[in-house]
Amino acid sequence: MRIFLVVLLAACAAFPPPALGRQTAPPPTPETVLTKLEKAHPRLILREKDLAALRPVLDGDALAKSIQQAVLRGADAMVGKGAVQYEKIGPRLLQVSRDCMNRVYTLALAWRLTGKPAYLKKAEEELHAVCSFKDWNPSHFLDTAEMSHAVGIGYDWLFHALSPESREKIKDGLIRLGLKPGMECYGAKKAWWVTSEYNWNLVCNSGLIVGALAIAETDPEYARAIVPAAVASMPKAFGLYEPDGAYAEGPGYWNYATSYAVFGLAALQSALGTDFGLSAVKGFEQAGWFPLHGSGPTEMYFNYADAGEGARRQIPSFFWLTRRYGNPVFAEAEREMIKARGGGGPLDLVWYVPPDGRPLPPIELDKHFRGRVEVACFRSAWKDPEALYVGIKAGFNQVNHGNLDLGTFVLDALGQRWARDLGGDNYNLPGYWDGKPKGKRWTYYRLGSHSHNIVTLGGQNQDALAESRIVKFSPGLATVDLSAAYKPHARAALRGIQLLDNRRRVLVQDDFLLDVPGEVVWGMTTGAEISTDGPRAILSQKGKQLVARIVAPAGAVFETESAEQAAPQEPNKGVRRLVVRLKDQRGEARVAVILAPAWPEGAMEAPPKLKPVTTW
Repeated sequence: MRIFLVVLLAACAAFPPPALGRQTAPPPTPETVLTKLEKAHPRLILREKDLAALRPVLDGDALAKSIQQAVLRGADAMVGKGAVQYEKIGPRLLQVSRDCMNRVYTLALAWRLTGKPAYLKKAEEELHAVCSFKDWNPSHFLDTAEMSHAVGIGYDWLFHALSPESREKIKDGLIRLGLKPGMECYGAKKAWWVTSEYNWNLVCNSGLIVGALAIAETDPEYARAIVPAAVASMPKAFGLYEPDGAYAEGPGYWNYATSYAVFGLAALQSALGTDFGLSAVKGFEQAGWFPLHGSGPTEMYFNYADAGEGARRQIPSFFWLTRRYGNPVFAEAEREMIKARGGGGPLDLVWYVPPDGRPLPPIELDKHFRGRVEVACFRSAWKDPEALYVGIKAGFNQVNHGNLDLGTFVLDALGQRWARDLGGDNYNLPGYWDGKPKGKRWTYYRLGSHSHNIVTLGGQNQDALAESRIVKFSPGLATVDLSAAYKPHARAALRGIQLLDNRRRVLVQDDFLLDVPGEVVWGMTTGAEISTDGPRAILSQKGKQLVARIVAPAGAVFETESAEQAAPQEPNKGVRRLVVRLKDQRGEARVAVILAPAWPEGAMEAPPKLKPVTTW
């Protein structure tokens, strides 16, 4: 075992911190930004010539036609509803802004497609309602930015059908409630999100870009102030996609940030003829791979950070990504999702890409996403809902929306998710955003270490300031250096995850060099029923089974515990933990567990020959 100690220490000291590059063309100046402004309306995202090009597609493509019908059904349902109202939940008006945006896109597109007066009237009613609000809640500026986006699109798309009086009312609300507060954010006392690298940057900047460009021919001072400042700010957030398209805040915020990045880019391109090099930032062209590899055969995401456990749904920006970067896989993924889920939304229609009849390129089974939060994903097959799938993460515990979960994993097989991440909790819980060491955030079960599929030492959370890296990635295998996560309890810590026997089962192995004697607890969260028998456990759900077996240390046994919590936390009803508890561990310690789905031919339970993770 001495070679294990030497190699483990060397491996855990070898990697440098990840670097993030920043590449973009120079931002425009206030004097030059509107030089090539498209003066006519509609100029944002779906111009008249774009709509004209869409109409023959609707006539000849059955899926596009079905999306149109879904949009019209949605608009019909909205016509009978009351207008949105000012109603905050906690500190947020965000749900109202998003509701307004959905209504405006749906109703305005339905009117442009059909000319039906009821759609125009209802869209105008919604715009007048929000422009009469007392504010758009600038203290939580996402709310203001999304509302500026919604009102900007409505003003632009409906411009020629609105009376001069109606246009002025809507424009006045947009300026007073959205653009003026937005301009202040770029002033001497910059809003924090202007220099942030996280989702707020892309959402706030893009929402203001849309709003400012909507009125730029009559009130250019807002676009001249906002657009150059936003374009200068956004590369900080685009850098988070480097180098492979992953997103540090998890798949839920990938969708939010990417959607708004695309709104901003599409608005710039359609109104000004350029995005000033933003879409050429390294990594963004690969962004579509992240939700594809990051969701398993169950269609559930590897939902680290504050992401929910829901399945992947439609992502209209996939169509835009295909249009911009020419990758047909993204558009095909969205077409298949629309077919599977039904419906489709207005932006699916706006950016729709029909199939071109050519075969798709093969997609690799395994993917390593580098960046601030590294992720490795493995699967046994695509297009097989019962395939084996594993995702594992490294990264930075202080990342926005992060949990203390370095090294955690999820596992799908036989159409079931066996190893779960419970996702975030209620954002309004006291101290939810207090993420400093010993902060209140880490006392909540879902956010600290004890709910995740990791090892805990001495009953403690991981170090809240820890960073980690995937130090080796190859087909069916990844190793993660977790040494910083377990200080001062361990001098060195490595986790390895490996698909064995033609990707039919998974080995999870943790090797430690402990500095502080104490308890080592391996845990996995699951919704399955658990039956334990010493070092063997059978997990059962929906008629399927997975067999877990402890390979090391000898004599260790499985236990179970409940993951349920008391209010005000999420209850986690029916969720359990499969646990290996090792008392009084000293020096070198290892926990190795085999997870073997019970395929039709049976589970493969024979223990593999173990070797140090450093030598994998």
